[in-house]
Parts: sequence; C-alpha cells; structure tokens
Amino acid sequence: MILFCDTSALLKLYIIEPESELLKARLQEAEAVAVCRIAWAEAHAALSRRAREVPEDAALIGQAKAALAADWPRFVILEIDQPLVEQAGEFADAFALRGYDSIQLAAAFSAGRISLSPILFAGFDSRLNKAAKLLGMSCL
Repeated sequence: MILFCDTSALLKLYIIEPESELLKARLQEAEAVAVCRIAWAEAHAALSRRAREVPEDAALIGQAKAALAADWPRFVILEIDQPLVEQAGEFADAFALRGYDSIQLAAAFSAGRISLSPILFAGFDSRLNKAAKLLGMSCL
C-alpha cells in the first residue's frame, strides 16, 4: 500500500494533532509515502503560521520543519504538470473542491494509475475524502 498524504495529513506526522497516532500506525504498514510537490510549501506556510500564532511553540515548529526536511527525500514526490492541473480542474468542478485540494486529489489519483499498489488517501477534509472514495481510493 502507498500512503498518499495531503498536507493536513503530512503535518500530523510532525506535530501532535488528533489522528496523529492513527496516521503513524498506517505509515508503518506502507510500502512508501507519496506527497504532491506543493505539500512542501503548504506545510511550511501552516507551520510558520502556527509559530506566529503560538510563539511558545516556535522551537517545536523549528524541529518539525527540520524533521520534514530530513524525511522529504524519502517520499515519492508527485510533480505538478499540465495534465495534472487539467485533471485537478476537472476534479474541482466535479467535486466542488478548492484549488489545492483538487491538485492533491489529482496527484493521489495519478499515483494510483502509476503504482501497482493500492493508494491509501490520508486527508482530513470530508469533501476531499468523499471525492477520493468516489475515485476508488481507500481513505484513512
């Protein structure tokens, strides 16, 4: 099984949030972890926002960013190209998704077409998970 993490799931690997333990358990079962290239920027934006909003967490956020940087080369990175953004546009229309959510979904869908292993979609948005299920993916 390939564990595809959208940014909300990816963050749960580095900061303690609800469902972090469940995600880490599934991570142990995965052959590989796949992420979309945009997850890097989205994760850094979210972590930086948290450091600004909760200054006492700044040291932990710095550690989370360092851990993400250390792990990043081990992830299967799905690149964004024109066919993927066109697919994302179709998904945005079909499932009423926000832009980056549709890109995450298109990347996970693409991973499923490339891989011989099933994709387990890890995301924490109900509309996005419903769309992933309709596309034949299992969800966390």
